[in-house]
Amino acid sequence: MTRKATTIDTARVELLLSELRLPGVKAIWPKLAEQSDKEGWPAARFLAALAEHEAADRKRRRIERHMAEAKLPAGKTLATFDFDSVPMVSKAQVMALAAGDVWLKAGANLLLFGPPGGGKSHLSAALGLALVENGWRVLFQRTGDLVQRLQVARRELALEAAIAKLDRYDLLILDDIAYVTKDQAETSVLFELIAARYERRSLLITANQPFGEWGRIFPDQAMTLAAIDRLVHHATILEMNVESYRRKAALDRKRGRGRPAAHATPKENAKAGD
Repeated sequence: MTRKATTIDTARVELLLSELRLPGVKAIWPKLAEQSDKEGWPAARFLAALAEHEAADRKRRRIERHMAEAKLPAGKTLATFDFDSVPMVSKAQVMALAAGDVWLKAGANLLLFGPPGGGKSHLSAALGLALVENGWRVLFQRTGDLVQRLQVARRELALEAAIAKLDRYDLLILDDIAYVTKDQAETSVLFELIAARYERRSLLITANQPFGEWGRIFPDQAMTLAAIDRLVHHATILEMNVESYRRKAALDRKRGRGRPAAHATPKENAKAGD
């Protein structure tokens, strides 16, 4: 084949790969073609190498997109979570939850209870990160912020559409549910969200108060019981009743130990949130 014909074919391949939207193949095919020619690969091996590279590139780009939309707090990973400080939480169980295959496919929930500063937000965000890396779509939201958005949607007669839009997330993480004010408008949209996702899409909720104190969140007992019933029907509940990371770190500093407790991350020492 003449050099001119080769140049024309190369240009055609580049054009066709662009039209077919195969950026991974477009980026790697010249290198693989050169290696294939040099080593005498069968056509099937060459095509398989191209397909494998395209599949891996698509997975990488998909995870990058899902990571950006998840809005997870930075620096919260399972590797940096100190399981020794929360002995009632099984690391093996958490690692199983991080795969997501069983509970997310079933639309089950995960509820984390414990006092402020006990690591609930860290663990929920770390689980969210692991799930995104495993191919799931996740959204992390302060409950109050999401409720405000849903209230705006209700005023615009678009609440149903707003809740339906959240269906694209396999897991919706609602952090600090107790900070929703006991207001009819706020709690009613929160209840509608819980009811809409029931047995279809999963929720991960962090809460400072046990269920017995949820009457402070919902305006009447019937709504409280109905919300709890839907959340716990298919749920894993993790109790994290430990001393606050931040409180222990502050006490250590006050006693002159010179440094924060080993399990307190810099961000957890610096901010007031969980």
